[in-house]
Amino acid sequence: MLSAVSQILSPCSNAAMKPWSTFLYVVAHIVGSLLLFASNAPQAADNSAVRRAIDDYMAQQIKGLPGKVSYTIGAVDSAHLSETCSGYDISQGGAPRPWGAIQLQVRCRGGAWSLWAQVKVRVVADYLVTLHPIVAGQKISETDVGLQNGDLADLPQNILMDMNQAVGRIANASLPAGRPLRADLIKQATVIQQGQTVKIITLGAGFRVSNEGRALSNATIGQVTQVRLNSGSVLSGIVQSDGTVEIRF
Repeated sequence: MLSAVSQILSPCSNAAMKPWSTFLYVVAHIVGSLLLFASNAPQAADNSAVRRAIDDYMAQQIKGLPGKVSYTIGAVDSAHLSETCSGYDISQGGAPRPWGAIQLQVRCRGGAWSLWAQVKVRVVADYLVTLHPIVAGQKISETDVGLQNGDLADLPQNILMDMNQAVGRIANASLPAGRPLRADLIKQATVIQQGQTVKIITLGAGFRVSNEGRALSNATIGQVTQVRLNSGSVLSGIVQSDGTVEIRF
């Protein structure tokens, strides 16, 4: 603004114009200073500012979600938006589900108000379904499940989305064809039976020791289980996919 005023006044070089030039220069300087102060001062909140803050928050939250993601910000209560805020702190309330109807709490920095806003998150991605009926206790193979595309917001929270999450597991219950596959409907297969002789691998910095013992209980892959050695000592280790028990130091 000051440069613009200087350009206007530069042709007026005679002595008669100097008082007016000085006056206009001072006015321009005061106005410029007021505008700079106003731009740096905390601003009164308004509906659009709050929605922009929610939009910035959601842009970060949806990163890494599978499939095609979109979201819609619902109505924002404007009852307290006349109060001045230096910024907004946003957090998610309720169950931390990444899609579906999400409740966000918006807090005004430097003010006393907070409000709730709802955001609808839509995630269209592939998920697992049964291709034909499966009976309880059946070990699931690659021919038993397939992928189907849909909105994850319409499905249970623990829906499975990867073939590796299901193949080799055991069905907990009988499942009809076309059933979306949830984590609670399957379990890991038992790879160690109680009383079975198992191989124990002990690993540490620069050493590897093999031993044998007898399993004290049934165990699945990734489970911590106990094995009694021939000496009578009992060791605890993690069950591997090949049925060995691994102990790390």
